[in-house]
Amino acid sequence: MPRLIFPNSFIWGAATASYQIEGAWDEDGKGTSIWDTFTHKPYRIWHGDTGDIACDHYHHLSEDVSLMDHLGLQSYRFSISWPRILPQGIGQVEPRGLDFYDRLIDQLLEKDILPMATLNHWDFPQALQDLGGWPNRDVVSWFTEYAGVVFERLGDRVTYWATHNEPFVVAFSGYGGGGFAPGISSFPQALQATHHLLLSHGKTVQLYRQLGYPGKIGIVLNLATFHPKTDNPADFSAARRMEDFINNLFLDPIFKGCYPENFMQWIGDMAPEVQAGDMDIIQEPIDFLGINYYFSQMVSRQNRGLLKLATEPKIDPGWGMTEKGWGTCPSELTQLLLHLKQDYGNPPMYITENGTALGEPADETGFVNDQGRINYLRAHFTAAHQAITKGADLRGYYVWSLMDNFEWAEGFDLRFGLIGVDFNDPGRKRTPKASYDWYRQVIENNAVSV
Repeated sequence: MPRLIFPNSFIWGAATASYQIEGAWDEDGKGTSIWDTFTHKPYRIWHGDTGDIACDHYHHLSEDVSLMDHLGLQSYRFSISWPRILPQGIGQVEPRGLDFYDRLIDQLLEKDILPMATLNHWDFPQALQDLGGWPNRDVVSWFTEYAGVVFERLGDRVTYWATHNEPFVVAFSGYGGGGFAPGISSFPQALQATHHLLLSHGKTVQLYRQLGYPGKIGIVLNLATFHPKTDNPADFSAARRMEDFINNLFLDPIFKGCYPENFMQWIGDMAPEVQAGDMDIIQEPIDFLGINYYFSQMVSRQNRGLLKLATEPKIDPGWGMTEKGWGTCPSELTQLLLHLKQDYGNPPMYITENGTALGEPADETGFVNDQGRINYLRAHFTAAHQAITKGADLRGYYVWSLMDNFEWAEGFDLRFGLIGVDFNDPGRKRTPKASYDWYRQVIENNAVSV
């Protein structure tokens, strides 16, 4: 069986997020997050699930690091819970929160696992949401204050920092559609939140540079590819509009210092308020771009919604739909990386999330023979390798996710993990899946067999 060998410096990792795995939602002085508030309301989450306990990683830290070590992870991407560090979002620091991440980072480094820490993976402090949240421009100083506290304690040991994870989702699922916390349905608020997320990103990168820490800092964006459904010019325009909305609304400010002109004309007076100098701050150079890739879409012009378009999954031959409702399209990962190479200067890139929920059942021991996930990952690793051979500066790959976890609005229904978690067991028993052993071989060989 032929093998595709990756560059010697390539980094293999796995990813999680604080609210999705930690639990301990009200322990050791932690403040309330918007996801605590949102999940405690009726009808918000499937089956009424919450992240109150989740995987109970807060109390299983050493066990989880041992599982990472046995997997052979070279890097672990996790996020820091803002209200665990600053219970009110600003002001008084909770040392027990910092102690937890101290222990995590030290144990990772003992196992030669490089930490990649995300400052904002959505669990925003409720106390600051009560003051207006991301649409309030004061959030820029709130976020940089929080970042400064974390940098001071952890910055000497963290190799990679990401300011935000998927700011699109924060803005448009949280403030635009309302299906995610804080549950607000206002497109203008979502657009203003977008600007403040980007501005706080730029300010935080500047702060990190000023403090002179030795690591690297970037941002993680959810990116996809979009194709017109037909040769109709209206479908071409709709596909470009969708790409502007999902991708370029974030890529263009960061790499080009401007918002996409056609999209801003389309939204008209709903455009966010931008002050003089903002775009220069947002364009502060970053060390890497994190890419969360899951799907590609076909787009057609339709008389529905603000953007006047409809989407459907683009699916590669031989593949189908995931439990999440996403089409599987590995070939488009290659195209996305080459597009970033050509149109955005080929920045150093990491796949910071990619994975699937396919619903394979566990046997009586808890083991899951998830051959579907193995096939999915093999195809996407192959697509990434093809992009590398064509010059894309891709430097690492983080599988989503290390373990089954709380999947936001879907609760515990969707299982993305390389490690199964029994959420009916008070001890949250962990059982590595077949994909865990397969991925261990990939890492050990720095190669994927195709």
